[in-house]
Amino acid sequence: MYDKTARKATLLSNRAQQTLIDHDGELALISHYLDVADASVVYRTLLNEIDWQEESVFLYGRSLKVPRLVAWYGEPGACYKYSGVTHQPLKWTVTLQRLRRQIERDTEQRFNCVLANYYRDGNDSMGWHGDNERELGPEPDIASLSLGAERIFKMRHNRTRETLDLNLADGDLLLMGGELQQCWQHSLPKRRRVTEGRINLTFRWIG
Repeated sequence: MYDKTARKATLLSNRAQQTLIDHDGELALISHYLDVADASVVYRTLLNEIDWQEESVFLYGRSLKVPRLVAWYGEPGACYKYSGVTHQPLKWTVTLQRLRRQIERDTEQRFNCVLANYYRDGNDSMGWHGDNERELGPEPDIASLSLGAERIFKMRHNRTRETLDLNLADGDLLLMGGELQQCWQHSLPKRRRVTEGRINLTFRWIG
């Protein structure tokens, strides 16, 4: 087990970390975790390196296309089921493996899989949800890296309805932990004026 207090101290000593939520879970932001040049290279590389898939979900008696492209990578056996679909992990790409090791080193956390989402423009989105699937455990640590176009990321408390809006920019790293996925939901709403793409990588641990 990792000492979260020590982990936070390590992050604070190395980067400017901003604590955004400290009740009913933990949410912290490291702005520009990747600098502009590195983030731009990583974005362009992942566009071509990742095996992006267009998925459909069955809701209200009909099949609907998921409004983004997705891909699931990880260690063998790190299967993930959400929206009624079971995802078998693809083998790590060189770039995803590099990012995984870098984030593990800097956060002193361990990750064995990553969900990649590609929002092609502002018409692509993610509805309200919590990453509270059983295989993630009750208090999952999730590291979420944003690349490409700046988008608004929304948080909403399940009980109090407290809200928080974040503008996540190219290279920002969001750290989620504790009871956050049980007590809060998050979403990425449509933004018609956004014409450029965004890639989001959420590194996780499947038990």
